[in-house]
Amino acid sequence: QAQLVESGGGSVQAGGSLSVSCAASGSIFSINAMGWYRRATGKQRELVARIISGGSTYYLDSVKGRFTISRDNAKNTVYLQMNNLKPEDTAVYYCNALIMLSPSVTSNQWGQGTQVTVSS
Repeated sequence: QAQLVESGGGSVQAGGSLSVSCAASGSIFSINAMGWYRRATGKQRELVARIISGGSTYYLDSVKGRFTISRDNAKNTVYLQMNNLKPEDTAVYYCNALIMLSPSVTSNQWGQGTQVTVSS
């Protein structure tokens, strides 16, 4: 199977910026999509942003204009740049990737999660 390893995150005051990255490794035929979910304490997990192989992106309405997702296909890495952070962005952020191990085998992989904390 492939593995996803996250890095980045941390703590920042409201209005500041943070970034997270996620690198996929292992036996990979192709990566159809990579994205970021988050889960705040006591709340449901939600999809924050996603980018597919063709370059199309999706953003949660509440982060549009503030977050930017990008990929480096050569490095099998996805990034999330988070600007103008708000306390409501505080959550554990999880990388997710839909990976084709072969033309007929799909693997839905998750990163280990990284904490993002935004203080008022």
